[in-house]
Amino acid sequence: MTVTMVLRTDVGRILITGAGGRVATAFRQAMGDRYALRLAERDLALLRDRRPGDEVISFNIADLDACREACANIDTVLHLAADPAPDADFCGSLMDNNILGTFNIFRAAKDAGCRRVVFASSAQAVEGYPLDYQIRPDDAPKPKNLYGASKAFGEGIAAYFAHQEGLSALSVRIANFTTLSRGEQLSARDMSAFLSHRDAADLLDRCIRVEGVQYAVVHGVSNNRYTRLSLEETRRLLGYAPQDDAFSLLGFE
Repeated sequence: MTVTMVLRTDVGRILITGAGGRVATAFRQAMGDRYALRLAERDLALLRDRRPGDEVISFNIADLDACREACANIDTVLHLAADPAPDADFCGSLMDNNILGTFNIFRAAKDAGCRRVVFASSAQAVEGYPLDYQIRPDDAPKPKNLYGASKAFGEGIAAYFAHQEGLSALSVRIANFTTLSRGEQLSARDMSAFLSHRDAADLLDRCIRVEGVQYAVVHGVSNNRYTRLSLEETRRLLGYAPQDDAFSLLGFE
């Protein structure tokens, strides 16, 4: 397996949307000092932990002009902004934040000449598959809720811009992104879908830097004893080698 990565110093400026969210914060804490970052967030109070030198902008992702301003002079977009609630109201939130907002970011990134968009999809886009079936990246979306449907839409938008408009895009199906404590009680599904903070940061870093990828769906889970989402293809494409295992962290021998 040969995985080619662009050096961090050659990647250029990174825009992170939803920069105050949990996944973005984990990425910034682990990798932020290695990149030139522009942090886009509706609520700037969430960015009190930003590093000196980080550029900060307030924007509404449902506003295409605001997205165009955010993408100006950017090389790669890490698109993490969304309403992540499984029971989010479709018309009241998902339509603007997850549907229109995702289109706006891809449209603005393409028009601004960005190199790539890394899109935070979700395991919820494929959660409708049986629990005893290990989901692969080329499996069709099968959401169990409207949040998952909104992420399936985002994967479609990413594929369209990659294949029809030439903008490199990776859709990352982020699973159970959380922290674990020994003895904590979790369902077998949640353990198999666990994604640690350090594995998430490493995965997103690899998505930003990998060369020669026009479009791909990759899976965001840790090195769990059993993984709800297959890691075979993601390991091969990115050289991803997650370090954490929910079963070990919870004390299962």
